[in-house]
Amino acid sequence: MHRVDQPLEWPRIVPFAQHLGFELMQFEGGEAQIRLRPGREHENSFDVVHGGALMTLLDVTMAHAIRSAETDDVGCATIEMKASFMRGAVGEVTAHGRVIHRTSALAFAEATIMDAQGRPCCHATGTFKVFSRMPKAFKHKQI
Repeated sequence: MHRVDQPLEWPRIVPFAQHLGFELMQFEGGEAQIRLRPGREHENSFDVVHGGALMTLLDVTMAHAIRSAETDDVGCATIEMKASFMRGAVGEVTAHGRVIHRTSALAFAEATIMDAQGRPCCHATGTFKVFSRMPKAFKHKQI
């Protein structure tokens, strides 16, 4: 497993992840690691990282683990995700995700967020639909 101290280039721009300040630290072989150095804007009223930010970090980390295992440029969409919160996350956190199983159309993954002391803060499992990436110009029809 290849880990780095400096963030990697995102394999494809993920605007929301970049907006939240996520840093891609590992992306290979069915594993991904993403770091978050939270600011006050990431916190809830208890002065810990907001659960929504952590859920997004778990989701993005699992999706990147899935994409890192593929030889073609694919995308994936979350079908189902379950998270368990173990402790409030304070300070820098790192999510590590891995692919558990892959079928022709689905991928199953898990991710855990650890705090700076190496303690688990939350864990998630997810099911993802894997598909060939749609052209960037693709637009949804308005109903």
